Amino acid sequence: MKKIFFAFTLAMAAFHFASAQSAQSVYFELGGPGIASFNYDLRFSGREGGLGGRIGVGFSNIVDPGSSVTYLPLGINYLLGKDKRHYFEIGGGVTPVFNASPDGDSVISETFAHLVLGYRFQPIKKGFTFRAFICPVYGNGIFVPYYAGLSAGYKF
Repeated sequence: MKKIFFAFTLAMAAFHFASAQSAQSVYFELGGPGIASFNYDLRFSGREGGLGGRIGVGFSNIVDPGSSVTYLPLGINYLLGKDKRHYFEIGGGVTPVFNASPDGDSVISETFAHLVLGYRFQPIKKGFTFRAFICPVYGNGIFVPYYAGLSAGYKF
């Protein structure tokens, strides 16, 4: 588990230093590629819309209450919109899934890919953000075309 947190922290630091001038937000997502996850999102340019990326970490023990599963959703996205507050979001990425072993080590048990198609509200400066989207997932012989998610967070 310590390796996962270290990798997540390192990736967030790299994201932050790579684009110190871009719009950034943090949000909690229910559904989507991280099941129930906390995420960090940023724009790769100084614009409000355009190309961006996200990294998150989610946890679950739904399958087996005695074990824990960690999701690490990674993705790129593109925001299309004219009024700089309401956007159509299109994106995709991959989510490695880590299962914790009894000795405390985590191993990647599987990986699945995802697409994101949906609506994003984000203020021009700072404030509340909201996302609603469909998120088809596929991997390991499974395809779920009507999976969805909701997110709420803060842009800074």
